[in-house]
Amino acid sequence: MTQWNSTALAEPPALAKDTLRVVPLGGLGEVGRNMTVFEINGQLLVVDCGVLFPEETQPGVDLILPDINNIRDRIDDIVAIVLTHGHEDHIGAVPYLLKRRPDIPVIGSQLTLALIEAKLQEHRIKPFTMAVREGQVERLGEFECEFVAVNHSIPDALAVFLRTKAGTVLHTGDFKMDQLPLDGRITDLRHFARLGEEGVDLFLTDSTNAEVPGFIPSEKAIGPVLADVVARAKQRVIVASFSSHVHRVQQVLDAAVASGRKVVLMGRSMIRNMAIAEKLGYLDVPPNVLVDQKKVGDYPDDKIVIMCTGSQGEPMAALSRMANGDHKVQVNAGDTVILASSLIPGNENSVFRVINGLMRLGANVVHKGNAKVHVSGHAGAGELLYCYNIVEPEYVMPVHGEIRHLIANGELARETGVPDDHVILAENGTVVDMHAGKVKITGQVECGFIYVDGSSVGEITDADLKDRMTLGEEGFISVVTVVNRDTGKIVSGPDIHARGVAEEDKVFNEIRPKIAAALEDALSESGKNHTSHQLQQIVRRTVGSWVSRRLRRKPMIVPVVVEA
Repeated sequence: MTQWNSTALAEPPALAKDTLRVVPLGGLGEVGRNMTVFEINGQLLVVDCGVLFPEETQPGVDLILPDINNIRDRIDDIVAIVLTHGHEDHIGAVPYLLKRRPDIPVIGSQLTLALIEAKLQEHRIKPFTMAVREGQVERLGEFECEFVAVNHSIPDALAVFLRTKAGTVLHTGDFKMDQLPLDGRITDLRHFARLGEEGVDLFLTDSTNAEVPGFIPSEKAIGPVLADVVARAKQRVIVASFSSHVHRVQQVLDAAVASGRKVVLMGRSMIRNMAIAEKLGYLDVPPNVLVDQKKVGDYPDDKIVIMCTGSQGEPMAALSRMANGDHKVQVNAGDTVILASSLIPGNENSVFRVINGLMRLGANVVHKGNAKVHVSGHAGAGELLYCYNIVEPEYVMPVHGEIRHLIANGELARETGVPDDHVILAENGTVVDMHAGKVKITGQVECGFIYVDGSSVGEITDADLKDRMTLGEEGFISVVTVVNRDTGKIVSGPDIHARGVAEEDKVFNEIRPKIAAALEDALSESGKNHTSHQLQQIVRRTVGSWVSRRLRRKPMIVPVVVEA
């Protein structure tokens, strides 16, 4: 059984000449914020630069970025950013990296670049981009990059094959092996085989569905199910999906046309992305089917389909607001709501909360758990086995997934004949070096979370989030006391104000004398040298001990000691 390497690692050594260093800065141990940095002979190549969406334990956070502190002082050494496809967890952090150096070349497929260019326009960044296609080979400094067509839940996805003086690397990006894709563009296994014959020293493979047996069903199987659900709906149909899922939007458009319904796109990112996809020919919009969201009320309920964001329970997305009743579109009893997406790990509670809210309003909620309205865009275990047997890599490093996914993927590689010591199970910040085709773990760099909170980037810390959780779960107590240091007496207070503690103010009458006694004792002749901070800590300890024992709570305590 492939084991997780939990041994504490030291800082990596200096990088030797003609040695390739691989450092994942996100995407390992989590589903999101994918970013891998390759370095050789002083040059860096970044593959993907995505975001992770916050969980309930990260209140107030908008996005989580890869930790680039390891390369903060080496931005000028980056020769390019290569993007495998246009999902947020692979491109969402690009604006934050380009703010440090706007002229870094951004390489990707036509659709991927169109999506990132639209995003960068919002950040007022005009990037230097280069569109590539499958089969194309480009020299990017020390790296020769060859691009391979792969199938995913967004069109135009690419794998990338790196040739370097240290050896070769094949990075799949996100992929699956759908044999009947909607756009006819399959994962090019013949290309994989040719690269395997050339020799793949290190194979970085998508791990998200490594625990799922067999093959992932085809996207084509979803169309008839969606068409049937829409046709049987007696009232309005609301479909929630990722804003970049072009194939799913196409299927919804086709189902709406078949049932004589109009379609309204809702959500800024949904409208923007689908306009781009239509312009580039990736989305076929039948004439007169799309209507402006302002006119949704002009059509009978049985003649409209609303396509919106919010399939992951995001609090500010359209579907969540509909479930809470604070959206201009009200969900009525008898409406049909379709969640056309997979459940991303960590979003379970948010999604179930939205489903419960919609069902409370009387909606019929259709999701992957009770109907075949979505298939994953990631390869299952059977597909991964095929790839390992076709590519025959020397070393394997599973990427993109939680720890359980990475371990399962590593086990698949071992079953196909990859030796145990050639399966590299890494985490974010693990340093993997290759020289002359030989690969080993050589160290670990610090790699944490970079939080985006409003306009601030990287200023919010884990300690701040812990305080927010304490405020939300335990409440807040402030204690204001005015003292006279010369007399050692309390002039005013202690005044206690509590919020979210669910106790009447009079309950604190018991602790006021204890606070006063503790302060006066500290201000006695032997303690006149106490600083204001030390006096505040005395108040905090006194109140905290009492609240924990008496109220069985651990609220945030903010003591204020003012000298008269």
